[in-house]
Amino acid sequence: MIDPPAWFRRLRRLVLLLLAVFTLTPVAVMLSSSLKPLQDVQGPWRWLPSHLTFRPYLDIWTTVPLARYFTNSLIVAGSATALSVLLAVLAGYAVSRYRFPGRRLFTTTVLSTQMFPGILFLLPLFLLYVNIGNSTGIALYGSRGGLILTYLTFSLPFSIWMLVGYFDSIPRDLDEAAAVDGCGPVRTLLRIVLPAAVPGIVAVAVYAFMTAWGEVLFASVMTNDQTRTLAVGLQGYATQTDVYWNQVMAASLVVSVPMVAGFLLLQRYLVAGLTAGAVK
Repeated sequence: MIDPPAWFRRLRRLVLLLLAVFTLTPVAVMLSSSLKPLQDVQGPWRWLPSHLTFRPYLDIWTTVPLARYFTNSLIVAGSATALSVLLAVLAGYAVSRYRFPGRRLFTTTVLSTQMFPGILFLLPLFLLYVNIGNSTGIALYGSRGGLILTYLTFSLPFSIWMLVGYFDSIPRDLDEAAAVDGCGPVRTLLRIVLPAAVPGIVAVAVYAFMTAWGEVLFASVMTNDQTRTLAVGLQGYATQTDVYWNQVMAASLVVSVPMVAGFLLLQRYLVAGLTAGAVK
């Protein structure tokens, strides 16, 4: 492989440096603002606080019920992720390994759902949940279960499509060897295919969790005070008379920790899963 010229390497470093500065500047502003007293944030902008304070990180838990919002988000995002991975694994394996009537129609329908903006489904889902609640007593509107079901419909089509591509990249010889050893389809999936598909499954799980964790529109309509998630609950720091900007910045940093930590821990599997599915 021919090494790039020196001027190209210097230009590449400069571009990467500019991108890093552009990316990290908002984080620095958030961190600085979260350590300032409220009057410093409301007045003329200054990079450094007049005096350093960690009070905003304590007040965020009492100004709004942040712990409840945090718990709701974990339950909703975790449940939607688990269901999405389970159903996507079963559907993706069936589409990848078996030829059945309606297979092409199924895959086309799954992909076609991604062509429509999510806001188109807001009113139909709202009316559907309300009518189901009125006719059967099953509370979907204003409940965490309804929000889980909503996010599942968002993440499942893409998850199936991505796992089909990943399962296609796993040699069928492994399935045939397992069948020779007496393994049925379910045992082959659990013992042979799933261990080889860990990167793809992790990629699907991260995608589903991110979809549910940061969604605002449906969460603002489908929840109430008891089931509100973090993405909506952060609006509580803005009142009719004031906006607690230092607490907004502190809360934003706190709620970003699970996503950042999860991505750093799983990025190796995430990149491998996305690459394998894309190449196939």
